[in-house]
Amino acid sequence: MVDLVDMAEEFRAQQMQASINSRQQFTAVSEMYCEDCAAEIPVQRRAIGGVTRCIQCQTNFEAKQKHFR
Repeated sequence: MVDLVDMAEEFRAQQMQASINSRQQFTAVSEMYCEDCAAEIPVQRRAIGGVTRCIQCQTNFEAKQKHFR
């Protein structure tokens, strides 16, 4: 017999899957080298799509953006 907890869990799982399926997909090609420091961007990071900065430069960029909001 299915109880309310099982139904709620299934509903939550369906909502989560719908959210995952509707997330934005990056289709842009990633750069091979960071636009700020010219270091090579790791393959795993480039796989995301649309990446233009290495991790450190992206972290610095986001910190500056947050500061100037």
